[in-house]
Amino acid sequence: MAAGSDMSSLPQSYEPLPTGSSSADLSPSRQPVLRLPTRGEAAPDGWFARLLLSGGRPDEPEKGETTYPWYLVLWLTGVDYFSTLGYQPAIALLAAGALAVPATVALVLVTVLGAVPVYMQVAARSYAGQGSIALLENLLSGWKSRIFVLVLLGFAATDFVITMTLSAADAARHAIANPYLHPYVGDTQIKLTLSLLLMLAIVFLMGFREAIGLATAVAIPYLLLNVVVLLCGFWQILQHPELLAHWQSSLHAHGDWTMVAIASALVFPRLALGLSGFETGVVVMPLVDGEEKSEPGHPPQGRIRNTRKLLLSAALIMSVLLLASGFVASLLIPEIDYQLGGPADGRAIAYLAHKLLGGAFGTVYDFSTILILWFAGASAMTGLLNLIPRYLPRFGMAPRWVAYQRPVILILFAIDVVVTLVFRADVEAQGGAYATGVLVLILSAAVAVAIALSREIVLRQPKTLLLAFYFWLVTAVFVYTLFDNVVERPAGVVIASIFIFLLLLVSAVSRYYRATEMRISEVTFEDEESAQLWAQFTGKKVNLIPQSNSVFARENRMEEKIQQLHEHFKITGPLAFLHVHLLDNQSEFIAPLRVRVSRQGQDLTIEAFGAVAIANSIAYLSELLDPVSIVLELTRRNLMKQSLAYVLWGEGEIGLTVYSILVRYWEFTKRTTGLPLIFLMSVAASPQQ
Repeated sequence: MAAGSDMSSLPQSYEPLPTGSSSADLSPSRQPVLRLPTRGEAAPDGWFARLLLSGGRPDEPEKGETTYPWYLVLWLTGVDYFSTLGYQPAIALLAAGALAVPATVALVLVTVLGAVPVYMQVAARSYAGQGSIALLENLLSGWKSRIFVLVLLGFAATDFVITMTLSAADAARHAIANPYLHPYVGDTQIKLTLSLLLMLAIVFLMGFREAIGLATAVAIPYLLLNVVVLLCGFWQILQHPELLAHWQSSLHAHGDWTMVAIASALVFPRLALGLSGFETGVVVMPLVDGEEKSEPGHPPQGRIRNTRKLLLSAALIMSVLLLASGFVASLLIPEIDYQLGGPADGRAIAYLAHKLLGGAFGTVYDFSTILILWFAGASAMTGLLNLIPRYLPRFGMAPRWVAYQRPVILILFAIDVVVTLVFRADVEAQGGAYATGVLVLILSAAVAVAIALSREIVLRQPKTLLLAFYFWLVTAVFVYTLFDNVVERPAGVVIASIFIFLLLLVSAVSRYYRATEMRISEVTFEDEESAQLWAQFTGKKVNLIPQSNSVFARENRMEEKIQQLHEHFKITGPLAFLHVHLLDNQSEFIAPLRVRVSRQGQDLTIEAFGAVAIANSIAYLSELLDPVSIVLELTRRNLMKQSLAYVLWGEGEIGLTVYSILVRYWEFTKRTTGLPLIFLMSVAASPQQ
């Protein structure tokens, strides 16, 4: 079977040489880099497509990105972490009652002794801003790495999406409960929440960029207002010592201090929302100034050191505020007021601000809370916009437009609307899903760190063994915390499972559909001789004979094959025998090829190394070489098995797949002339297959 054979023209859209090079400039330091145009480089069709794809790609970081002192980047992390003060004390009271304070002590211990050390290790090992997911990806390999990352992305999506919906819902609750705003916003919790989410999406569609200055202007006043309210609360407690006595009697109703400690340890997983924000702390690492230049190829020690300061400082600030707010709220808020539907429900500190300092101050506090909660949603949106495009398009598990911000923003807004309607904008109902996402991310970080340290154990250095053992203990604590949270509030796992299922489904469909793309980023040569031979035989000068998985190649029957080629296909001219060598990790979607070319009499032997799929590599190289004809083999094996082998391992039936890839590429480039002749040659499968 042959394709069109008009050789009068050849598309010159690829880049056979670097800019400013000529075919004679083939010194080892300036080897040519061959690239074909791809669909991703093509201009989108239609004004709407151009509008959607004009928002930039977050997977391509800007050059010369500005860095800031760690104590300024701290507030960028803080808008996510500190914003939980808007609802965490009320959730703690609802979940633990009088035990809210000792349960918060347990939470603080887990934070300082568990989460902080874990993420300090993550900062040292994943300092490019990709967090614990990238660390785990690097520790695993192949398809199990891909599946594991997709599952973690499902939980991360749960975490960030619920951050947006829960923060917007709590902001709406603060607005509705404010006596000055209530006449304007009414009791429409769901509508107000959706309006805040819509504003968030519109701002991002217009090109929102998180600014350190804005984060600082939002976080610092909010914390100062909290400090004022808490100091007033402590003053009230000093003025009324009977409040402390009443709280102590309620506390000891659970037994002695030992029983209180045990009960608090059992209750604290319900307060896990107070652990949010650590993943954001390592995601913002590229913004942290290292104060010194790092050597290329070496970890940026200054940036790592300053990020650790950021993580510890944020944890200490939050720990103090959580303990203080839990104590003040437990003593000053009557139980009836923090129950569901009560005036302190979901807004304990705002309730105290109005009660202790009056309506004017309380309104200022409400505005500050609404602002930081909205900004926490913006932080979560930014996290997802940086997380999804870094993984799914690279894995070939999403359409190409997922690498752009605006389409993802619209999809995330639609998901936010669905989640808000399902949970009816209820803060407590979403708390379980939020805590599940947070805990899974922290647990994955702890597991990654424990595995990495276990691999670094040196028997003559007991410190390495103790360090690995410590982090396995921390991992066990987070396993318990996650398990208890899932048992008590299974909605989080249900929501995360839906995200994971949809993510796996979209990924599988996308990987299957995109499997016939070229999947090669570029082609380079091993040496100058290879580059010269390639240039010499490019352009209707050879016949391409792919040899991958060929029975002739395995049994060294080259002479017999050459004879059959000339006898059955009437091929004349030099032959180029192509051998493709696959990567060990064939779950990669795209990779560069390294080519070695040698001459055997009048024929050529071309070896390609680093391929992710044999058929795609053959198609890519044939487009670059532009042969007179291509002889492709059919193996007579089961097509269903071969299709699966191709999608998963880049092997399978080569002949028909190469033809399909070439036809699809010619449709994209609209190439109709100068096509090579394509011959399909049936060969017997080996007994081993």
